[in-house]
Amino acid sequence: MNADNERSGLLSVESALERATDHIYDFYDGTFSKETVARFVDESYELLTKSAKVKTHLVALAEHFALDRLRQVGIVEGTIRKTNPEVLFVCVHNAGRSQMAAALLDFYAGGAVIVRSAGSIPVESLNPAVVASMAEMGLDLSKAYPKPLTDDAVRAADVVITMGCGDACPIYPGKRYLDWDLDDPAGKSLAEVRPIRDEIDRRVRVLLGEMASPADPADWPDGRGESSDRPPDQGS
Repeated sequence: MNADNERSGLLSVESALERATDHIYDFYDGTFSKETVARFVDESYELLTKSAKVKTHLVALAEHFALDRLRQVGIVEGTIRKTNPEVLFVCVHNAGRSQMAAALLDFYAGGAVIVRSAGSIPVESLNPAVVASMAEMGLDLSKAYPKPLTDDAVRAADVVITMGCGDACPIYPGKRYLDWDLDDPAGKSLAEVRPIRDEIDRRVRVLLGEMASPADPADWPDGRGESSDRPPDQGS
């Protein structure tokens, strides 16, 4: 790439980040200053750039990530009201276990729980075998992306579940911490990932049954509570 093309590319990214800042500032309607929003957008872009190999949609992902991070800050600071319990799943790469757990809990909770996932050392994309195993259950992870663990994500959560990431997750009082000892699906085939997925599925159902939330297991989308049957096919 010559100097002119490189300069044009940088200006294009800067313009896109400025538009993302405007969108988020308008969305939160003055809850955060324009400077704060711009800082979070720029930081989110830089954080995702560290692990992203393909940068085609990186600004859009950064906008989504910054929007979510600012919500977490608002909850911690008390400027945004929390209406549902929040669960954060954390693993090393945010490419397998935590993504499966988040997708399953989000599915079963039906909106009654805010669900997030993150990685202590996020990679560039999800494990293809993980995506395929979830597709077998009718859950589409093709648009999910690894996200770095942030302090505010932990502070905004009510339940934090770690999966093999050691002491990377900060500890705050008043939260429920669980550590799920699960095999890492990295490098495993689809056949090897399925048992990991099934164990996560079991634990997620138990977790939701234990949580003090409006979701009743009898009202879960598959209508079978603790049954080991798969959720119905939801399409892609």
